[in-house]
Amino acid sequence: MSALTLSSSSAATLRADAVVVGVAKNGSSGKAGRAAKAAVVLAPGAEAVDKAYGGKLAATLETLGASGGEGEVTKLPAPASGVKAPLVVAVGLGDAAGGQEPYDAEVLRRAAGAAARALAGSKKAAFALPVEDAEAVAAIAEGALLGAYSFTAYRGKENGGKDGGKQDGRSSKDASAPLAEIALVGAKPRDKAHKAAVDRALVVAEEVHRARDLINTPANGLDPKTFASEARSAAKDFGLTFEVLDEKALAKGGYGGILGVGNGSAQPPRLVRVGWSHPKAKKSLALVGKGITYDSGGISLKPAGHNETMKCDMSGAAAVFAAVVAAARLGLRANVTGWLALAENMPSGSATRPGDVLTMYSGKTVEVLNTDAEGRLVLADALTRASEEEPDAIVDVATLTGAMVLALGNRTFGIMANDDEFRTALHEAAEEAGEDAWPMPLPGHLRKSFDSPVADIANIGERMGGGLLAGLFLKEFVPEGTPWAHLDIAGPAFNESGPFGYTPRTDRRRHPALRFPATSAKMGHWQDRAPHGLTEAGSDEKGRADKSGRTSSRPVAGDRLRRTHAWRT
Repeated sequence: MSALTLSSSSAATLRADAVVVGVAKNGSSGKAGRAAKAAVVLAPGAEAVDKAYGGKLAATLETLGASGGEGEVTKLPAPASGVKAPLVVAVGLGDAAGGQEPYDAEVLRRAAGAAARALAGSKKAAFALPVEDAEAVAAIAEGALLGAYSFTAYRGKENGGKDGGKQDGRSSKDASAPLAEIALVGAKPRDKAHKAAVDRALVVAEEVHRARDLINTPANGLDPKTFASEARSAAKDFGLTFEVLDEKALAKGGYGGILGVGNGSAQPPRLVRVGWSHPKAKKSLALVGKGITYDSGGISLKPAGHNETMKCDMSGAAAVFAAVVAAARLGLRANVTGWLALAENMPSGSATRPGDVLTMYSGKTVEVLNTDAEGRLVLADALTRASEEEPDAIVDVATLTGAMVLALGNRTFGIMANDDEFRTALHEAAEEAGEDAWPMPLPGHLRKSFDSPVADIANIGERMGGGLLAGLFLKEFVPEGTPWAHLDIAGPAFNESGPFGYTPRTDRRRHPALRFPATSAKMGHWQDRAPHGLTEAGSDEKGRADKSGRTSSRPVAGDRLRRTHAWRT
């Protein structure tokens, strides 16, 4: 990961490949807007660089077409004298902050990420963005570190992988290598709050990269057993408790949901528990993650064009795993457990068939009408097991339904809960962290569509409202009185579109981004900071649902030969 330092030097005198400054739209309100005539204004932190341009940097940027829009990046050569870096990068912050108002933390985070992405292949950059306080330091550090990401584990040496072609720590053949060093100008190296903010940002970014790497790893490199081994190693490194149930233990324990999904694969399923405990903790939180390391749909096979990226159907488990490790590394005063429900969903002679009935860990029986609605089956067993430890609250995280993508788009996840106050707390936490989320209902009248003539419940219901129906199914496996929330992250779990903010570009080499939020949550009665939002990446599913609730491969009008996926569980 990129190195990060705090610098009290002037942005103009710091030796670097580039210096990053902020530029904003010059609105009519606010002191900055009234004082300047240009359409754009420079943000605080750019004064020394502007001086080197004779006070005409804003005018020069406007001439080059810069508008100050959020995430816009404009590069220009540094003047012949006055700035030691050869390149100036101006990144848009949107509307100029009025008067003494600071820029929003998420605006700074995304701007820093956009600049870091634009400087891929560089050794060092000085970030001279507005630093009002420790919160701003944290936001800029997080954004820059998250934007400086690339997944190269499966590239050959000629493409920058496996340390190929490196000179002075950088690859001579891969201009997409992440920015190597980030210097935060204006931050105070000896300020305890600034240093703590950077230390936290480093942990958060490292854990985001851990989750990103897991999600990017192809299914032939990450099966349930391998994922469990990764969790075991991290538990040993960071003092977590670790337990794993293999296929024999799952059978002995009666985990019919996880086994029913994993039976069709040559790679057997696992249920992993990782836990962090603090001696002064007063609250406990259980996180449950869907970990389908590859989802073919099983016997209800996904059509061609919908299965190429199904390696990312374990994004929920990756987010939960990274969250627990982050909780330990940050020493959060809460007891946090992570349950990773890991399986491959494959068709074979031993696979669960449509019409089969599974007996779940809870004792409920489920008629499987669609084997591509498998995520809810593994989550149901994990939710029941997590409930036995009587945590104060449970949050499950899953790439569960294409219906949620159709409802909220590629960047927003849905929040469902059995407790309105808890749902609101999670939504506020997501907003604080810069996560795009939206509260969704659990309409009781939809429950009847799950009725089965042969079992306690079917695994799919009626066609419309598929995302809500999935939440209602999971609710059946949470005890009354336990606050529970379901995060359907099918939209933001895997990004195949262009880059934005600190979310890197993805192409045929699949470089999705997953964001772990870095600020504290407004969790009501929760007394300490805890991992709260989980992702920023976005699986792009735009097929149509048929009567079974399954997404077809027929493209929506306007899609131009785009690869789409069907999230069915």
